Amino acid sequence: MEPLYGPIRDYAWGSRSAIALLQGRPVPSAGPEAELWLGAHPGAPAQVDRAGLRVSLCDLVRDEPGQWLGQRVSERFGARLPFLLKVLAADAPLSLQAHPDAEQARAGYAAEAGRPEGRRNYSDPYHKPELLVALTPFEALCGFRDPAESAEALAAFGVPALTPVVAALRAGPAGLRTAVRTLLGWPVAERHELLASVLAASADSPDAELARRLAKAYPGDPGVLVALLLHHVRLVPGEGIWMPAGNLHAYLSGCGVEIMAASDNVLRGGLTPKRVDVDELLRVLRFEVLDDPVRAAQPVGPGVDWWPVPVDDFALHRVRVDAVVPSVTLSLPGPRVVLCAGGSITVDDGAGAMTLVSGEAAIGTAAGEPLRIEGSGVAYVATSGLR
Repeated sequence: MEPLYGPIRDYAWGSRSAIALLQGRPVPSAGPEAELWLGAHPGAPAQVDRAGLRVSLCDLVRDEPGQWLGQRVSERFGARLPFLLKVLAADAPLSLQAHPDAEQARAGYAAEAGRPEGRRNYSDPYHKPELLVALTPFEALCGFRDPAESAEALAAFGVPALTPVVAALRAGPAGLRTAVRTLLGWPVAERHELLASVLAASADSPDAELARRLAKAYPGDPGVLVALLLHHVRLVPGEGIWMPAGNLHAYLSGCGVEIMAASDNVLRGGLTPKRVDVDELLRVLRFEVLDDPVRAAQPVGPGVDWWPVPVDDFALHRVRVDAVVPSVTLSLPGPRVVLCAGGSITVDDGAGAMTLVSGEAAIGTAAGEPLRIEGSGVAYVATSGLR
């Protein structure tokens, strides 16, 4: 194993405490710290030491895919690390968004070839399923809830202009597309008036409280009402949410470990000053009810849990070592990225052992032996999902 140095992205919605506390730095940080990236995504690759210099993991993987990825991962995904591990820390709501499936991503990327960057929806030809596991209490919107519940929530505002949307939702899942299109297509000149009417008539309910909160962050944004069509999820540490292709979602607050396929394809649906391509979003969205977006950790051995997902780009395991379980050995395929999320651990893949404290990370190549973790602390281990 060797040290992995991840860049921190300073998006405006980021926390000035969560990542700093994880890494044992002074709080508050100098500015917002939204995401710690631990991967080989070209947008912000992590680095490793080479001859006294830090070099891009993206370059190493590209130049030495057999060493870093191994034959199976290279054959399946090419000369690229197929997953990206992050620590995400939100102090303000992120945009409503969805991601394409693999076929949609390939077709969309090819169709937009030659477009200027500001007019493109697809930055690469890959899908972007995501799993987030809460490190702190975490709040999110994830997946369409029962349209009948959403209809009652909007009807309770008593705003006549919303009558067509309420009627569409009362038609069941078949009306979800119409409801979303109507809200996102609301005339720009009338959006502030619509939301002002909703907020003025707000009942004392969780939906009304959420609408007020989102409208304060994004005044005049129709995504405020689209958000009320989704599950409002509150995770306790250790719970996860799975966001497959076509699933509309948004993070609201909290800190978590996130793992995803290494892509940057995002179709936005509101709660953002950025461009929203309504037609493309509607083409990608899956208009179906998500029964339960929350995923509990599943034990796979003493001190080891995981959150199984139906993709082979990535897998995420959590290892907890202490006086009861002082060491764990994982026979997981390489490459492996290990993040220490608390305490102090020693990781060894046969190529070298190293000690990590909270907020530090390490990486091992596909050539490594089974991974041994010992000490007293918590580790998140990211690998490909190939078995």
